[in-house]
Amino acid sequence: MFFYESLLTRALDGIDQTAIVAAILNVSYAILLLCFLFGLYQSFARGGDVRYLGVTGLKYLSMGLALLAYPAAFRSVNGMFNDVARFIDTRSGAADAFKSWLDQLFTYWATNGSIMSWQLLTTTIAALLNALLVVVGFIIFPISYTLFAFFYALYGCILYVVGPLILALYPVLGIGQMARTYLINLMIFNGWGVIYAILGALITAININQVSSLVADQSFLGQFAGLGTNTLLGLVSIFYSLAICLIPFIASRIVKGEVGTTLVTMVATAITATKMVPAAMSGASSGFGRSMGGSSPAPVAGATPPQGATPGRYQGFSVAHATGYAAGRTVGAIARRFR
Repeated sequence: MFFYESLLTRALDGIDQTAIVAAILNVSYAILLLCFLFGLYQSFARGGDVRYLGVTGLKYLSMGLALLAYPAAFRSVNGMFNDVARFIDTRSGAADAFKSWLDQLFTYWATNGSIMSWQLLTTTIAALLNALLVVVGFIIFPISYTLFAFFYALYGCILYVVGPLILALYPVLGIGQMARTYLINLMIFNGWGVIYAILGALITAININQVSSLVADQSFLGQFAGLGTNTLLGLVSIFYSLAICLIPFIASRIVKGEVGTTLVTMVATAITATKMVPAAMSGASSGFGRSMGGSSPAPVAGATPPQGATPGRYQGFSVAHATGYAAGRTVGAIARRFR
């Protein structure tokens, strides 16, 4: 069982132990009954249309039976998608590639973490930036992995609780679109696990799911050759973090049939990440220099200030640059104490 799947199961079990779902279902039955009476009125307003009355009765009867078995039906649908995800994971031999990578990072840090931490304090600025990339990769991936599982459980619980209220409106003309939108979102949510397994299978198929293989090859997909082992692992962890964060967007675009938009989103995310990394490194370098008693970096040659800008006044704000600057100041303060 995947980590996100077990987290959702525990959350749903906790909800079922309360009276929340029972109360929601009772309200849903009342809404369904009121809507059924309104459907009878519509049939009477049409001059006693027997056919319309029969169709209305069948729709509300089927929805009432669906609500009666709602808790089991929700779990069954979610379990069906997760069974597909586990089938893909088993057949590909991935063995939950992302969880395996997280475990390997923990093992690697337990073995080499003290050496890497000491290098942060005693190395040059160039090597310091590489070490910061390692730390960023080793921190972002566990956070991304945990956030994915958390939001999977959170989204699933919200859909589970509000589902009966929205599905009770499905047979109603006009506002039944809300229930159709809910069903689309339910499909998107259940697709998260399938895409997670597909990405894990892809990582395993091209043999980039093992730290040992990357260390032996000294490259990532034949690229970034010449980087140190620590830097390479940090960079790969950042790529995997982006892949996990993009799963909800990919699932949404696939279910809605917007595959082209998915590619645009992925490219835009990659471009944003490409801009954030240099900004964070620049901020770290500037913060480290300030903390060690140096001065701010000189302006880039040929760069001109924006029109109307006041000299000496900061004209913009970048979260990545500010984060890197704070990290650089902190590391520089520690290094100054050891100097």
